Amino acid sequence: MTRAAMILLTIGTALFVALLAWQGFGSVASTLLAAGWGLALVAAFHVLPLVLDAGAISVLFKPRQDLVTHRDAVFARWIGESVNSLLPAGQIGGPVVMVRQLSQRGMRMRDAAAAVTVSTTLQALAQIVFAVVGLLMFSAYATHGPLRELRTATFIGTGVLGGMVVMFYFAQRRGLFGRLLRTVSKVFGKRDWSALTDSADSIDAAVHSLYQERGRAAASFVLSFVGWLVGTVEVWLALRFLGHPVDWVDAMLLESIGQAIRGAAFAIPGSLGVQEGGYLLLAPLVGLPPDAALALSLTKRARELLLGLPGLLYLHFSERKWQRRRATRVPVAD
Repeated sequence: MTRAAMILLTIGTALFVALLAWQGFGSVASTLLAAGWGLALVAAFHVLPLVLDAGAISVLFKPRQDLVTHRDAVFARWIGESVNSLLPAGQIGGPVVMVRQLSQRGMRMRDAAAAVTVSTTLQALAQIVFAVVGLLMFSAYATHGPLRELRTATFIGTGVLGGMVVMFYFAQRRGLFGRLLRTVSKVFGKRDWSALTDSADSIDAAVHSLYQERGRAAASFVLSFVGWLVGTVEVWLALRFLGHPVDWVDAMLLESIGQAIRGAAFAIPGSLGVQEGGYLLLAPLVGLPPDAALALSLTKRARELLLGLPGLLYLHFSERKWQRRRATRVPVAD
């Protein structure tokens, strides 16, 4: 973990604990315990948007060329999400692990990196569209005072995220990986970088090729957007089990703006503390008491643990299995 990540994690943890202490640990815990076995059902339901997100990746696979299937994409997406949720790797560790998983399952590294890069970009774009829908709903509530200021700040944050996604897209179209490797080679020029830069150029070509296939790119975007919409049901279910049911429109407002706030805090591992603060700010809009808002956030944290810990275990054993398979391929010298 870098020093910056450690500092951000410390800040997030302090904010998380402070918010729970301010509301009262006992009050939040009693609300959370009211969900009971419903926590497991909420975690199980999350498999549906996860499968849709995996579909947004697998739709970019080349038919009859790539050896991987949608099932492989589901496992890769599950593991990548587990890494993003539970490890201090920012939002970079997940995509890197997904590329590695797909390549280990028979996909060429170049094509795996291209599919994950394009699908990640389109998923971020779909999240921004989803957030804008939530902001439009938010505007109907936030007409004065602190809520209006929150609406303005959220619009600004979403705009910044949108600008970053657009910049990332154009950087990909201009040969992001090749340019990055050439810049690194100039700084650390004591070794031969030609093989790496050739690989980076091939990834850039594969990314460009995927964007040219607009039908598949559009399908990836639609699947990602549907995945965000389906995630609204997770909030709706969680609040019903917590004893504070809301209608679907309120659930969508909480999910869309909550995810936008979480996305804006991507630098903090797991958006710890920021997600909780966001729900506290949004709770009055849908008539939720503060303890229910924090319990909702903790329900999502519990879901991340229930699905993420097995995902990290699977990653550990799959890496060990892969290393053993590689070792058997290395010829033993006489």
